Amino acid sequence: MRNHMRTTLVALAVAGLALCLAANTALAQNKTRVSIGVTETMETHNPYGDSVALLYGIYTEMTGPLCKYNWKDGKWEPRLAKSWTVEDPNNWLFEIDQRYKFNDGSPVTAEDIVHSLWRVLNDPQSKQKASVARPVKEATVVDKFKVRITTKKPTAPLLDFLCDGLIITSKATYDKVGAKEADRKHLMGGGPYGLAELVQGQRMVIKKRPDHPAMVRNPSAPDEIVFRVMREPEQRVAALMNNEVQIAQFIPPHLYKPVDSSPNHKIVPTDSIEIMFLAMQPKPPFDKKEARQAVCYAIDRDKIIKTLLQGQARRLDGPLGPGQLGYNADLKTRYTYDPKKSRELLAKAGYPDGVAVELQTPVGRYVLDKQVTEAMIPMLNEAGFKAKLLTPEWPTLWANVQKGRVPFFYMGRGGVLDPSSAFHQYFRKGGSPRIGFSHPDIDAALDAEQAEFDPEKRNQHLTRAMELITDMAPACFQWRHQLLWGMANNIEYQPPADARIYGMDIVVK
Repeated sequence: MRNHMRTTLVALAVAGLALCLAANTALAQNKTRVSIGVTETMETHNPYGDSVALLYGIYTEMTGPLCKYNWKDGKWEPRLAKSWTVEDPNNWLFEIDQRYKFNDGSPVTAEDIVHSLWRVLNDPQSKQKASVARPVKEATVVDKFKVRITTKKPTAPLLDFLCDGLIITSKATYDKVGAKEADRKHLMGGGPYGLAELVQGQRMVIKKRPDHPAMVRNPSAPDEIVFRVMREPEQRVAALMNNEVQIAQFIPPHLYKPVDSSPNHKIVPTDSIEIMFLAMQPKPPFDKKEARQAVCYAIDRDKIIKTLLQGQARRLDGPLGPGQLGYNADLKTRYTYDPKKSRELLAKAGYPDGVAVELQTPVGRYVLDKQVTEAMIPMLNEAGFKAKLLTPEWPTLWANVQKGRVPFFYMGRGGVLDPSSAFHQYFRKGGSPRIGFSHPDIDAALDAEQAEFDPEKRNQHLTRAMELITDMAPACFQWRHQLLWGMANNIEYQPPADARIYGMDIVVK
């Protein structure tokens, strides 16, 4: 009898184990994973240690953000901060939504906001001081769930600096284990996804927090997202067609048809607000305005857009285009393609016999970046320059640009909806060293627009700043791409105009 009972119990235990394994297998099969081929690299575990659009999007989704821009409604909407109030032109009060918790279940508090701003400003690896916290004088705790942000001077566009940029991490974790361990092993965020894996330079894996309050917006968001670095467009397209990835960033125009004609894939276009430009540091020969203007007259943007880009871009006749705050179609300064005028300006700058310059470009970071800059070299040479193209690896180029070591380069600045943050970063005294250019008149115009809370008056100051930047030409503005995203048919996702990728907006059918 005992042996029979023992046999029965063992059989029941085996059956229970089989049912449990079957249930777990079914659960695993039901979990959704989306792999995305991306062009930007991921080189550090420190969420404050880089300043690129891709990582801002990923990290803010894991750790915050305070608020997020709603492209459909055209306004900032609450996330970690459930509300904010302008107490006076120098003080903003943010109230934290008490529903939001870190990965360990502890609440996100005002102390964590203060701590995160402190890290932006004081972390030795921080690359976000100019883009995120430049206007901030101090952050103080009002109570457990209220924080006051005090600016150095009135800053009307403060939300543009903080909302999608400030990465909010746990003060308690940092105090307990230190920066390195907090970032590498214990990244505590209040966002709808958490970090599962980061292999530097190769991939990042994030996992959904299904009980997160924001997930009620989209229960079909993928359970796991893998961001895979694939700089070559052919590699991204091949991976998409072979179902190795379900989303591929930035399909170049010449690879449009193979993706669009596939029965299992589609192309999703979006008009980008990333401005592409040629940047010139104020070092010889570009310490002379005439030499910088000569570059602007040398480039036949229309030809490049029509041929290489196959019409998938919109020419910029100044720093901004339609839909961006401060855009003015009637700016006085305009650069047409005019190599003769370019040569005259180069001679006026003191180089009648031309001057040697080295243009550095990323390869595979932006749509056809190498190809368009290759097309620019003979144009520059026709205008009197003796130009040479350099193609360093993207991590090397980006690191050197951030340190101000590249005198002449092709690049983009993403997320330029309100231009204040971007142009204070690039064209105001004390901004980042990427271009290292400033002028008192531009400084005054940028300061005036930040201090003006009346939208109409502020727009006038922005227009003045854009006119000055265009005339002084620390950068020659080229175009905004119409970005083409390749996707599997079972993915529903409309990439925003800033080209960030938000997993909680992806629907897996």
